[in-house]
Amino acid sequence: MVNGNLVNDSRTDAIVVANALRPVLLKLARELRREAHALGVSGGQVSLLIQIHRTPGLGVREHATREGVSAAAISRAVERLERSGLVRRTPHESDRRRHGLTVTDEGVRVLRSVRRKRTTWLAQRLEGLDEDQRRALADAVEPLRRLLGDGA
Repeated sequence: MVNGNLVNDSRTDAIVVANALRPVLLKLARELRREAHALGVSGGQVSLLIQIHRTPGLGVREHATREGVSAAAISRAVERLERSGLVRRTPHESDRRRHGLTVTDEGVRVLRSVRRKRTTWLAQRLEGLDEDQRRALADAVEPLRRLLGDGA
């Protein structure tokens, strides 16, 4: 690193880049999660709401498997979201013991508000950068998506 910037030569190997990028991404994620708190939901609740919204009808076990946590942990989180009126359990069509999860209209409203707050927060900070810095960040979006294996 020179003056806080990665030098574009052999010293920008994966470990050097990872060590520089990791704390920045963690702090960015933490700041964006905080934007949801003003709306009365935690970052974890928003993440679960997004997953339920993207895959309506999946049950607690399927979400637990996708998130890599216990079904009990997801069940407790879903119960809190249900009490808040953000998620609804619907009986499975063929198996009465199973229930699918869907986001309520209020849950969709909260997700839109969170997205708007997070976008506004980030846009305000981007406005403080010069054009070259914003262009560099725009150019980094696609490699970051590839890094995460994310097409969205």
